[in-house]
Amino acid sequence: MNLLLAGDLTADEQAEWLLALRQALPGHRLLLPAEAATAAALEGRLQIDAAIVANPPPGSLRGLPGLRLIQSLWAGVDRLLADPTLPAGVPIARMVDPAMTAAMAETALWATLALHRGFFGYARQQQSRLWQRQPQRRADEWPVLVLGHGQMGRAVAHRLAQQGYPVAAWRRGAAQVNPPAAAPELSAELSAERGAVRLLTGAAALGPALASSQIVINLLPLTPDTRGLIDAHFLAGLPRSAGLVNLARGAHLVDVDLLAALASGQIGHAVLDVFNTEPLPADHAYWQHPQVTLLPHAAAATDARSAAAVVARNIEALATGQPLHDLVARDAGY
Repeated sequence: MNLLLAGDLTADEQAEWLLALRQALPGHRLLLPAEAATAAALEGRLQIDAAIVANPPPGSLRGLPGLRLIQSLWAGVDRLLADPTLPAGVPIARMVDPAMTAAMAETALWATLALHRGFFGYARQQQSRLWQRQPQRRADEWPVLVLGHGQMGRAVAHRLAQQGYPVAAWRRGAAQVNPPAAAPELSAELSAERGAVRLLTGAAALGPALASSQIVINLLPLTPDTRGLIDAHFLAGLPRSAGLVNLARGAHLVDVDLLAALASGQIGHAVLDVFNTEPLPADHAYWQHPQVTLLPHAAAATDARSAAAVVARNIEALATGQPLHDLVARDAGY
């Protein structure tokens, strides 16, 4: 099959992906947009069967009548879905990279440990040459709430539970692929024990979950329903001096509300990996804020080696008429 690689990639990233994908897809023809245009001119007509994309510029996939699959190299597809020229009816698959999932769980564990044990506070003390021990509490006294129960949310929740933290995972809608007609998405009653992780479902369950959590870790997909979710009302629902970790999307968080909550002491410390504008502007208040720890959208990167194998599995499924994996529900936004 003819495959198109399109996206917002640096030259080094493009070279890395080309190497990994061509090794994983030896029986297929992988082309860059310029190569596809040249091939179409020489051959008269070129059918692209699948597009492998990394936030391609809007319009990149227009004019591909034979397209049968759009395979994203990134876990988030909000930018991809925002393209009004995206071909209708073509299945979209998001990236579920096991190496990236493992890396996200590592970052979440680091942030949780640092917040729970006060390590960010000790770093501030070091700057002031202050030798002062803080009270130490056990992990089982430090409840954590994970927002999102997809692939990454589950991995993070179970990794933290393995370390002894009481963990709850919250999702907006029911977990079933085909929930029964009477399934109440907004019912706080839909909760279950899954191993050591308590699963909470629906908007009504969020308030009580926040009130009993010392740390909140956001791993939700960005949709119209979750945009701006972490606002003043949300933050006020947490215990005083709680910790916030945002590893999902900057647009989930209302910056001015977080800054106000930090100033009042409602939030003790925030770990932020994602922002409304990236790179973060040099004059942004977060840069110098003593209660904010920044990461440059580096909590977990897609690993080209393992992700190429994920892509290859879907390409082979497409070629042989088998079911595709990790498909996106366009109406849901993830």
